[in-house]
Amino acid sequence: MDANLQSYALVLHQDADPRTGGVAICGFTTAGMVGVIATSHIIKELKLKQLGTVMHADFPAVALIHNEIPKHPVRVYQGEGIGVFTSEIQFGNETDITFASTVLEWFTKGGFDRLIIIDGLVRPEKELTEGALFGVGSIAASRNRLKGLDIEPIQQGIVAGITGFLLGEGDRLGIDITALLSEANPMYPDARAAAIAVEAIGDLTGLEIPLTDLLENARDIEENVRNIIENASQMLPAPDATNITDIDPSFG
Repeated sequence: MDANLQSYALVLHQDADPRTGGVAICGFTTAGMVGVIATSHIIKELKLKQLGTVMHADFPAVALIHNEIPKHPVRVYQGEGIGVFTSEIQFGNETDITFASTVLEWFTKGGFDRLIIIDGLVRPEKELTEGALFGVGSIAASRNRLKGLDIEPIQQGIVAGITGFLLGEGDRLGIDITALLSEANPMYPDARAAAIAVEAIGDLTGLEIPLTDLLENARDIEENVRNIIENASQMLPAPDATNITDIDPSFG
């Protein structure tokens, strides 16, 4: 990592060993909350232990309660040959490079072989059905893995935020980084999009990560969204038929 780039402090639990090795996975609270939903599911299913907390004086003073246990929102976990970095609240864009640098520092100190980033790809018109999964690899090895699983590569375009910076650094530094970008609806937590990414992680790593709970959660979220949409439509007045013909048929 570039010595000129600042990172946030990783405060380890007492007697914790930061060196994990193997595969590193990270997910943040971005489009559809895909990254944080996926990493939370992986942590739960693989029964990973919390390694430490990422802290900074500018972070909001908040504790998130999980099963009666209060936790800081940005945490790292580890298991045998796997580490997970997750953030359960959203920060401003101005923190992206610092967060990405923190991930790289954690990756380096953990002795990991490769990094997989889970992120959402905004598609506002996405309906409540299964979307597509796209991949970007920083080096030839990561790109070949994606091709071997028929994960569609992004040929041209822009990947912004933490994921984009990490991919660029992976190319610059020769670090094996893969980004899994799952099409997500930005209007609600898209658990189905997260499940698609988690399934791909299982294929990429050989890890057995059950999806039943996540898919059931997806169905619950989708049903709640449908109810909200239906209730809202019943409360709105019917469209004026005289105005419908004024809509430009080429729009959308």
